[in-house]
Amino acid sequence: MPKGFQAMTPHAAPPISVEGLRRSFRGPDGRPFDAVAGLTFRIETPGTIVSLIGPDGAGKTTLLRLLAGILTPDAGEVRLFGRRPDTNDPEFVATLGFMPQRFGLYEELTVWENFKIFGALRGVEGAALETRFRDLMTLSGLKGFEEREAGKLSGGMKQKLGLSCALLSEPKLLLLDEPTVGVDPLSRRELWRILEAMRTRTGMTVLVSTAYLEEAARTDRTMLLSKGRLLAEDAPDALAQTTAGRGWRARALKDAEEARLARALMHDVRAASDSPAAAPWLDAVPHGEYVDLLTAADHTRSGTPPRLATDAPEAHLEPRAPTLEDAYCALTFPETRAVHAALAAPARRTDPPAPTRTAGNPLNAQDVQDAVVAEGISRRFGAFTAVADTSFRVRRGEIFGLLGPNGAGKTTTFRMLCGLLAPSGGRISVAGVDLRTARSAARAKVGYVAQKFSLYAQLSGRENLEYFGGCFGVSGRALRERIDELTAGGELARRLDARVGELPLGAKRELALACALIHRPEILFLDEATSGADVCARRAFWRRIVDLARAGTTVVVTTHFMEEAEYCDRFLIQDAGRVLALGTPLEVRRRAGAASVEEAFARIVTDARRRNAEGFAS
Repeated sequence: MPKGFQAMTPHAAPPISVEGLRRSFRGPDGRPFDAVAGLTFRIETPGTIVSLIGPDGAGKTTLLRLLAGILTPDAGEVRLFGRRPDTNDPEFVATLGFMPQRFGLYEELTVWENFKIFGALRGVEGAALETRFRDLMTLSGLKGFEEREAGKLSGGMKQKLGLSCALLSEPKLLLLDEPTVGVDPLSRRELWRILEAMRTRTGMTVLVSTAYLEEAARTDRTMLLSKGRLLAEDAPDALAQTTAGRGWRARALKDAEEARLARALMHDVRAASDSPAAAPWLDAVPHGEYVDLLTAADHTRSGTPPRLATDAPEAHLEPRAPTLEDAYCALTFPETRAVHAALAAPARRTDPPAPTRTAGNPLNAQDVQDAVVAEGISRRFGAFTAVADTSFRVRRGEIFGLLGPNGAGKTTTFRMLCGLLAPSGGRISVAGVDLRTARSAARAKVGYVAQKFSLYAQLSGRENLEYFGGCFGVSGRALRERIDELTAGGELARRLDARVGELPLGAKRELALACALIHRPEILFLDEATSGADVCARRAFWRRIVDLARAGTTVVVTTHFMEEAEYCDRFLIQDAGRVLALGTPLEVRRRAGAASVEEAFARIVTDARRRNAEGFAS
């Protein structure tokens, strides 16, 4: 809580008061389920920022919509500053600011036109609207884009515009539903800067749901939901202390063994999916030069770490301070065990045969050896250059990352690698096949998971798998066995015959990955496949990806979660269509003089933009 704010008087109404709140929906099987199941809590002090965290389907979005008056509860009561939610009540509307997941913008209208609409809805017009518009344009960094259509803004700029529209009436309470999903670290930092500035200026209370636990850790209080119920709530540091004595840090004793150590320990964690009592480690996450470990509760002994994985390189273990991530994983693991089991299932060894050169495949020996080759590629859209003279190679069996801020050109680069977009210049080979001369042959060797999951919503999960299997020549008994193998033990196995449009997000993510792997591809392309996933789902997903790489599959990934870059063997950082850095996580961190990939990312991109601005000015 910022300095200067005082606790409320005993008779003042709290910013949020919720008693016995319940809201049910009908599930895919036709049975009702409680999205919010009898919640009771209070946010007593104005001016606080409270984070709302939890697994997929925990009820976070439903709760925020109930507070905003968009949904009506089946039972219980909500009061905001003593007032019941009522979107027809002008005073309630003026009290509240709400930013939904997709920002709620009118994308065909300009920035200024969006402000005029949101101002009219909140009773802010005339000189007051113009004054607040100028202030928010300056605060958000959108000054100069007033006449730009919202749909033509980058993801980070849309995020800041959505937040600015929600702040237009200077609300006493601001509700944010995962506002930073799908945007880069620099844009996330900007959002939190804006929030802190507005809180200091107006005393606004904020309730924000987030998939980023480092964001939750900076708030005054954290609420952890699962299956519509409140698992825990306290200050982030107090929640972290619930796992004191269970955290360890491992460091490889030999240089260049960090990646091998991390993968061995992640492989060992997989046993916890089936039997937590049998597995020493509940979580293993690469962080810089270390691997941070969390023991399962049954393996916690004072000061004595469990043994490392049998195939791990020699490493030094030391205790570390507990974190909010530790508490989250420990508290939610029993709730998300099925997700762990499905996404962390072992992968069968599938070393692909090395391609050979033919008349229709005129590649040199190095091109054949590498899984992906991009040589001097560029892509122009009219007068705009999205990618300029980019070159890199991805080795077979490597996990390779494409990182960059929104609008950096990485999605365009990714689409060119997948054969979905032809380069304007340069050349690309994939799985030993030149995309210019044999695009169909290359596509047969790759799997692709799009950010929006490219699934057929009207078909069942099984029908989607059968369709994609047929497209790649997998049929009959082989297809049935492959479907069983890819879906065994997870939530999807129970929902295979449900329509995809009715599946929860976690099951859709599992299905999209299964469809991409149905034909045992040599190369797997992942385009922000974990966007919107909670930390446990992301960790389980990445344990699966690491296992696939161990089994011989090459993986190329784009992500805005900088912690995921630590799983990569190498990655590049791109901005304004050009490569700024390329190397292993350790090499990039050392080059930037940073302790983490996120810090290195911020420094490299910021420094490059400053140099470009100085060059332009001169």
